[in-house]
Amino acid sequence: MADNKKQQLTIWGRANSVNVQKVLWCLAELDLAYERIDAGMQFGKNNEAPYLAMNPNGRVPTLVDGDYVLWESNSVMRYLCMAYGEGSPIYPSQPKARAGVDRWLDWTLSTLQPVDRPVFWALVRTPVEKRDMVAIQKDADAEGQVWRIVEAQLATRRFIEGDQFTIADIALGAYARRWLGVEGVTKQRLPNLERWFSQFAARPGFTRFIAPPMT
Repeated sequence: MADNKKQQLTIWGRANSVNVQKVLWCLAELDLAYERIDAGMQFGKNNEAPYLAMNPNGRVPTLVDGDYVLWESNSVMRYLCMAYGEGSPIYPSQPKARAGVDRWLDWTLSTLQPVDRPVFWALVRTPVEKRDMVAIQKDADAEGQVWRIVEAQLATRRFIEGDQFTIADIALGAYARRWLGVEGVTKQRLPNLERWFSQFAARPGFTRFIAPPMT
């Protein structure tokens, strides 16, 4: 791939967004160069007309690849793999293997994200004096039940879809960082999840974009 093709990639979004983090991790796995522009929360921009013309949801991330614009983080990861990662095992080409990866990408958004968000926001982005710990523990219990699905899946697999690391592991791994990292609530030990998560420690994309302190 020519350098000029790499250099036309731009990611709009703040680095502490879990959905931006997924895309940045994917870019690192594919060894792609890009420019990132802060947007969202304290950086603003995402509710301004130029950004909304690219992404009418006003959310991050948004990918700009030359004259092509794409939003939704999991779709962005898929696109990057198909456009620039030909032959990369992180998004397999075989229909059944790819469908298995896609299943977990969809599940992350449909099932995991809704139970993760209230716990993360309450324990990371809400001042201590404003936290309702009884309600937060109830939400954490609900999230813990969802993570047990991943725990069971990992009982017989190194990664979420077998022996190969894929973008499904990126999507789930970014959320697992939040779940394993939050403190102040009671959480059931999930040894398969912890073993799976420990494998990411040496991956440069994880170290740079996922491992830093949560904000």
